[in-house]
Amino acid sequence: MNRRKFLALSGGGIIVAATATVGSIASRQPTAALAPWTQAGVIYDEPRKRALSYAILAPNPHNRQPWMVDLSTPDQVVLKVDTNRLLPHTDPFNRQITIGLGCFLEVMVMAAAQDGFAVDLDVFPQGSDRLALDDRPVAIATFRADNSITPDPLFAYLMDRRSNKEPFDTTRPLAPDAIARIRQAAIHGSRVAGDASDASIAALRKLTTEALIIEIDTPHTFKESVDLFRIGKAEVEANPDGIDFSGPLFETLGAFGLMTREGTLDPSSTMFAQGKVAVLENTQTAMGHLWQATAGNSRADQIAAGRDWVRLNLAATAAGVGMQPLSQALQEYPEMQAHFDQVHAMLAQDGETLQMLCRLGYGIEISPSPRWPLEAKLI
Repeated sequence: MNRRKFLALSGGGIIVAATATVGSIASRQPTAALAPWTQAGVIYDEPRKRALSYAILAPNPHNRQPWMVDLSTPDQVVLKVDTNRLLPHTDPFNRQITIGLGCFLEVMVMAAAQDGFAVDLDVFPQGSDRLALDDRPVAIATFRADNSITPDPLFAYLMDRRSNKEPFDTTRPLAPDAIARIRQAAIHGSRVAGDASDASIAALRKLTTEALIIEIDTPHTFKESVDLFRIGKAEVEANPDGIDFSGPLFETLGAFGLMTREGTLDPSSTMFAQGKVAVLENTQTAMGHLWQATAGNSRADQIAAGRDWVRLNLAATAAGVGMQPLSQALQEYPEMQAHFDQVHAMLAQDGETLQMLCRLGYGIEISPSPRWPLEAKLI
């Protein structure tokens, strides 16, 4: 959600109420929830934990961080999914969650290479269900020392990688070679394409805006997101996953009851209306789009798509380009079917599955998202 425009929900009230008490509230920061970003690669000596301390920073849907790892076998990481952290309404077949698990694995592999370890991945070794994830392992990763391994240059951008959910600068077009440079980062089988022409920008701004409106106006899908709002430091520290609303503005809005989950869900409220306007500003400031497709849609294809996705995100970071997923039109619930069909007709080839769609542009610098510490993810 657009952080700056959400200020309008207060109707100016928090400015009038700017007292020492408000200042104290606004200064609260979720330091513990952000600590994994400063601890990655620092507090662990064991190679698997060092790599995993970076992997937990990977992008994932709604910041659910659905990964759990078992380290009981020496030199192995067994990755499983926390089935309590799925998104059954907007991601009913767990496709997007699986992509997030692929992002996790790619970052782990890249981090291990920094320390001279190769990682052999056996994806879904006990099989999988195409309709839902379950308790079976997502992957078994075996670490082995390899002096010949070459570190990946994209790893240098890991700590600066973000999903930028702020409006982009519409006066600044994408650099002519930006999309071509970003596309080259995909090495795991995805077809990646993009367009920053005026016609493409207009068509995809329209489609992604309409899809986002459907998600917001469909009560069960919007509630899934709102239930994951973490408003202010206390909520973020208690649950450093979900959708982060921390920082001075949201500390104050939450403390004075100017931002609540109940108000955000009420279609008749000013909070709902202005929040909707704020969110839609993002789709309308896209300065180009990038999309990723796979020939198949197996669980292995989805993992590979996730591995490529985080690489694309890192390549965009290297190029100084902001990136935000706009995956609403790719979601597989009945209310979205028409737009799912439309976006596939526009962008897919020969029966492909579109795995990711994002907007590109230049925006303001943003803070990292909260994370659970690695210890919370160990089985």
